[in-house]
Amino acid sequence: MSGETSTEQGRSTPVPREGWHLYQALRLMFRWLRWWMRLEARGLEDLPLSGPVLVVSNHDSWLDPLALVEVMMWRARPVRFLAKSTLWKWRPLAATLDGISQIPVRRGTNDRAAVGAAVEALNRGEAVGIFPEGTLSRGEHLRARRGAARLALACPDARVVLAAVEGGPEVLRFPRRPRMKVEFFEPAGGQARPDESPDELAQRLLDEIRLRVPPTK
Repeated sequence: MSGETSTEQGRSTPVPREGWHLYQALRLMFRWLRWWMRLEARGLEDLPLSGPVLVVSNHDSWLDPLALVEVMMWRARPVRFLAKSTLWKWRPLAATLDGISQIPVRRGTNDRAAVGAAVEALNRGEAVGIFPEGTLSRGEHLRARRGAARLALACPDARVVLAAVEGGPEVLRFPRRPRMKVEFFEPAGGQARPDESPDELAQRLLDEIRLRVPPTK
């Protein structure tokens, strides 16, 4: 990784899929957020232009997934997040999330349907995003959940890329603008190994992310 900071680089030809036009329309609607967040990215060269990729990220604020969506599209990689199923309770939001192929997951359960949907997406060569802490952490130190590891072990052909998102909690200082930074990087400990348990792998990945963006609480 070169460590070069960029505001937009490394585009590729988009791969059409269901919901592409809605995905792009939503990006256009929220384009002002990119300016307001003062969004920057590092390590875009570590995000593959094609093929299955599992992006594992911290989730300190509600801005984090929005920043990831925008930055990943600089590489023309729409991402399907595993998102908490309660977001689907509001019908307009549910229709939007379904329209852009996000994956509802019931937290605290062994949600096989969600895991199966994510595995299918990876097997089709898509990008899937997951937050190993399993919830909005708000900068707190939380243990890793197994979801990211289960997907990595179930899809050995998928490239695991870590993402450290910094600056989200600053939104609480409104009207002061946050300064969001997204850094992609390869796991220093390597890709998922068959001899690792889901618990060990999940914690290893989260620990590497937290070395880049430590908990604030």
